[in-house]
Amino acid sequence: MSKELYTAMEKAPQRATLKALGLTDDELSKPLIAVISARSEIAPAHMHLDEIVDAVKIGIYAGGCTPITLPSIAVCDGIAAGGVGLKYALPSRELIADSVETMLIAHGFDGAVFVPNTDTAIAGMLMGAARVNIPSVFVSGGPMDSGTVGDKKIGLASLYEGVGKVKRGSMSLDELTEAETLACPAAGSSNGMYAANPLGCALEALGLALAGNGTAPAIGGERIRIAKNSGMCVCELVRNADTPKMIINKRSLTNALRLDMALGGSPNTVLHVMAVAAEYNIPIDLDFVQNVSGTTPVLVELMPNGKADMSDFHRAGGVQAVLHELAKKNLIDGALRTVAGCSLAITYERAHVKDETVIHKIDNPASPVGGITVVKGNLAETGAIATRTQSSKAIINAKAKCFDREEEAVEAIYSGRVKKGDVVVIRYEGPKGGPGMREMLPSAAAIVGMGLENDVAIITDGRISSAARGLIIGHVCPEAADGGKLALVKDGDAIKIDVSNGRISLEVPAKELQARQKKLRPKDSNATGWLLRYQNLVTTAAEGAVLKKKF
Repeated sequence: MSKELYTAMEKAPQRATLKALGLTDDELSKPLIAVISARSEIAPAHMHLDEIVDAVKIGIYAGGCTPITLPSIAVCDGIAAGGVGLKYALPSRELIADSVETMLIAHGFDGAVFVPNTDTAIAGMLMGAARVNIPSVFVSGGPMDSGTVGDKKIGLASLYEGVGKVKRGSMSLDELTEAETLACPAAGSSNGMYAANPLGCALEALGLALAGNGTAPAIGGERIRIAKNSGMCVCELVRNADTPKMIINKRSLTNALRLDMALGGSPNTVLHVMAVAAEYNIPIDLDFVQNVSGTTPVLVELMPNGKADMSDFHRAGGVQAVLHELAKKNLIDGALRTVAGCSLAITYERAHVKDETVIHKIDNPASPVGGITVVKGNLAETGAIATRTQSSKAIINAKAKCFDREEEAVEAIYSGRVKKGDVVVIRYEGPKGGPGMREMLPSAAAIVGMGLENDVAIITDGRISSAARGLIIGHVCPEAADGGKLALVKDGDAIKIDVSNGRISLEVPAKELQARQKKLRPKDSNATGWLLRYQNLVTTAAEGAVLKKKF
């Protein structure tokens, strides 16, 4: 692409512009590689990305190409959670994809190395890479170490739950303040299997990142070596004209989903994989997700569902060890190509489980089926998502407590108005209703903090945070703002949840629901700016909550 834009005599003005950057004729004669970085000073996941970018550029120079750094936005969910800011997190995925498409095509790049470290940034860059389809490699920023209080590992999720514990009286304010200071000790994404880390791991299974990308610590020589090798790798891809569409297909997306289920199942990964599939015109629906999960054992239980953290997982063998175990039962397609220039099987063939307390062998799984289950019923006719590991009871009959925004639910939980046997219904938090489909971490953490995680469930058209614990049914489709029956639920209604059999039902007679439907009036979200445009363009969560392609 760069040769078309910069080499002809008529392109002297363009070359002059590039020379203003200090680029030499020798550099301009080589393939130009974009290094797209989500670096910022507002998020610990991103604050160290300059060091990784510098290492990538060293690798690109060593590979015989010329690197040029470009910026990308990325929302910090940890800061935005619980407020209006989180409405922008999922929509930012679309802005990132648009920006990638814009910058790479407008400037004629020959290849790209993407350096993200949040799930929405990873997904947005994956979507943009699909549109441009030039040789591409991904290098995540990596996870941070756990904080410690005494001999207990803690992370950001511990703080959300800690607020509830203080309100309940089971933790002192001084203890919360100490945890606040120690929970996030350095740069990197979260320390457990939270939203950014499952997708960073999935990049390895997709074949778009080198081994270790998902688990190598954010700070350290291994992450820098991965970055340098990625820079050299993209140059080889450019020489061979290997593009993402030669790597990504339904089988590679299946590998990514299967890995995710083996790691406990992240609802966000499901949402993002469906969005990426849409960019590649690959049909993936919730029934497909259910089939993958139902045939995949859980091999790893990390925080918040276990005691091990990302550092433990890395030392135990990481993603490649899990892929190797899954391959023993023919659950991974190892013949697929990767950016490393070899098949996926070659990348994991020498990996093995080093600690069976962290990674279970395939013949001794933590669970025989994957971490995600799709539930359907009159409350979720198109489908909703639950995590099997969060369900401690096969069948739950509960009474509804309804809220039209998460803040109302959190206040009710902390004030003691939510009791054992309730199911908290949080609606108008979907892609359109929010708009923006916020994660319900504050409400889920409040329930845990108040000691109700085994007695109170949540049903929502918003997202399920991977850091949340307890029984949560999320991503309900159709959402309340899009004609879903979630809008018709009233306080005291009986709701039956059967996660094991994938069923959820509102136990209200059909005639009564029809009467409620006639009285229902549209709810105005009062969205403005970009969120108003997003609200009018976004599809359902069951379609990945992507923007419509046709108008």
